[in-house]
Amino acid sequence: MSTATQHNVLTCYHCGEPCYNEQLLAHQKSFCCAGCKNVYELLQENNLCTYYSLETQPGIAGKQGLSDARYAYLDDADVEARLLDFKNDTISKLTFYIPQMHCSSCIWLLENLYKLNLGITETTVNFMRKEVAITYHHPKVSLREVVALLARIGYEPSITLADTDGKEKSKTDYSLIFKLGVAGFCFGNVMLLAFPEYLSVGKEVQHEYGRFFGYLSLILSLPVFFYSGQGFFNSAWQGIRQRMVNIDLPIALGLLALFVTSLYQIVSNTGAGYLDSFTGLVFFMLIGKYFQQKTYDTLSFDRDYTSYFPVSVTQLKQDGQEESVAVRSLEIGDRIRIRNQELIPADAILLQGNALIDYSFVSGESEPVEKVAGEVIYAGGRQVGERIELEVVKEVSQGYLTQLWNNAVFSKKEETSMESYANTAGKWFIIVTLLVASGALVFWVPRDTSMALKAFTSVLIIACPCALSLSSPFVLGNTLRIFGKHKLFVKNTGVVESLAKVDTLVFDKTGTLTEPSLSELCYTGKKLSALQEMIVKSLLSHSTHPLSQRLFQELEGEVKTVREFKEISGKGLSGEVKGVFVRAGSAAYLGIVPNTADAAQTAVYVSLDGVIMGHYTFQNVYRQGLQEVLKGLKIDRLAVLSGDNAFEKQRLQALLGTAAELNFNQSPVQKLEYIKQLKRQQRHVLMLGDGLNDAGALKQSDVGIALTNSITNFSPSCDAILDASAFAKLSLFIDFSKESMRIILASFGVSLVYNVVGLTLAVQGLFTPIVSAILMPISSISVIVFATLSVRFAAKRAGL
Repeated sequence: MSTATQHNVLTCYHCGEPCYNEQLLAHQKSFCCAGCKNVYELLQENNLCTYYSLETQPGIAGKQGLSDARYAYLDDADVEARLLDFKNDTISKLTFYIPQMHCSSCIWLLENLYKLNLGITETTVNFMRKEVAITYHHPKVSLREVVALLARIGYEPSITLADTDGKEKSKTDYSLIFKLGVAGFCFGNVMLLAFPEYLSVGKEVQHEYGRFFGYLSLILSLPVFFYSGQGFFNSAWQGIRQRMVNIDLPIALGLLALFVTSLYQIVSNTGAGYLDSFTGLVFFMLIGKYFQQKTYDTLSFDRDYTSYFPVSVTQLKQDGQEESVAVRSLEIGDRIRIRNQELIPADAILLQGNALIDYSFVSGESEPVEKVAGEVIYAGGRQVGERIELEVVKEVSQGYLTQLWNNAVFSKKEETSMESYANTAGKWFIIVTLLVASGALVFWVPRDTSMALKAFTSVLIIACPCALSLSSPFVLGNTLRIFGKHKLFVKNTGVVESLAKVDTLVFDKTGTLTEPSLSELCYTGKKLSALQEMIVKSLLSHSTHPLSQRLFQELEGEVKTVREFKEISGKGLSGEVKGVFVRAGSAAYLGIVPNTADAAQTAVYVSLDGVIMGHYTFQNVYRQGLQEVLKGLKIDRLAVLSGDNAFEKQRLQALLGTAAELNFNQSPVQKLEYIKQLKRQQRHVLMLGDGLNDAGALKQSDVGIALTNSITNFSPSCDAILDASAFAKLSLFIDFSKESMRIILASFGVSLVYNVVGLTLAVQGLFTPIVSAILMPISSISVIVFATLSVRFAAKRAGL
């Protein structure tokens, strides 16, 4: 970008502000202050000047004369602790609110911070919320240095210590309203000045005042051209610079054609020009953009589903009783209980128990970290071992939990989506529009110059590829809302598309097809004393496995401390209670060979100090609604993966049908391999499990849904979390996702029909530019309304 002049005043190469008070020259470029010059030199030294090619005047005005000493308070450990989301021996993570963030250049630069300071390892930008999540090595760079770096490049974070999330709500942007007001004022007055032309008033008046009115209209049009319509020109120019064709290019060409033609006619005194059409065009398009923005704010989704994010936690009341509560209701000072493999939802101090925390979801490091009483445990860690009690010291940030859910570690390779297809189609649509407009111009110029300009401008304005790109987000956004309302909590819109393609459904059995809390228990073996029952119950209290929880509810006695607790996924658990070494789990885990009758049942064996005491058998109760699910499924292949034995095989086969594939005695690794095998057969797999032993299989499948009763077993590996109470609606969810895809295609059809009819009439010159400007936003709004109402109607028809 070269130095620009305006009224003989140079503008700053970095921020675009006029250089009124001082002008600094460096590298053959002008800067308004030392701050902007320093930012430019910093970016140039690190080969980051691509920043300037992404947007016109992308920079934020640099601040000079401000010392980094003003950030000294960030060296305080207490202040740092309040701002950080996570910290271990090597890395720290935090989220800042950046109010200055405004364009693609900002995103690009913030995501390349690691090039400016090697101590910063990763940055993730949430442009909608104007937030940046930063991960840095604190032995190499301090929090103070990170903030100082952001300030030096013009993105000083807003730090509010009273807000434990360290961010503020963004302020309302009134710029569109101001532009609309200017355009409306100028349009009204230009129309007033054009009345002599409309009414064909006598030649004397035209001769006397026509040229004066023309110049007056031209002066009134300048603010519309340079201010109100600036967004269309900037967007089109940036698209050209990046060799991209965007929606604003034909609009900008139409506006430019009207303005330049009007300027020529008025200056040369050959005509009255089309400034009434030009100003009206900008005015009505801004009205459309404003209404579209308001509609989008009302109907669309921010992918911020934290308002219904379903993770709950076990809270301890004053009387010691447990209660499952939503994490968003947790307050500072609340006491919570976390069992083996459960996620810690908020920063908390360890009060009781031996904490072994797996921070792999946060830091990527899988080695568990041992914590002692009094230490702070950060949100996102997972307890590995005995249950622990904690006191919440920081309010829950569900945005942070959502960030964990969307961690790149758990992301899948997505195929080309409907949304990207729409964007591609939109690009070619604009190219075709430009060709059609050029053809209309060439056709009409020899016949009628006025009609040529009218047809050319109308074609450029009425074409609306934005309706194509609006279809997907509005349909899928409303689909996500409906799913959430019915207790299916989906990670993102891509999951809906994947769900629509599913042709294979794989069930886990225990805790998924079965309802452990309703199963009947039968004990066989040596009679357990009250003390022995208490010992077994104490061990089971640390596990979240459905069978452990069911057995825990059945046994009597007060829970005691467990030492050396261990749980092997899919096999069993062990520990020491009051000096007695206790183990509970499968027969294979305890090293015994059961008799034929017992081997065929779902059972938990118990041993005390190496002596096999007996076993508990479970009479499986299948989930209510299973028959409805099976009846409504429209898929090609059905399978079950169970870690249990084959005792229930005949019963399951009768329930699921002879075509269903039943696999028993499956380890977590075997479940994962089975899903991989299905994928190699080009199957689109939906895996439904409880999120405990199925994490690998859930991640490997095209759609992994974790089914849970209490929803405390938050699994970042899953794509969706289904409340067990909504299990009967599973087939409805699959069918509705397919219906959503059909609605998107129908929305494309509505947009296509509108554009074909509109372009046909515009080419013939049957539309004026102003009529085109009114119809263009109406087309977008009609697609939005069609998509929204269609989804709601389809949901009602589907019973959702």
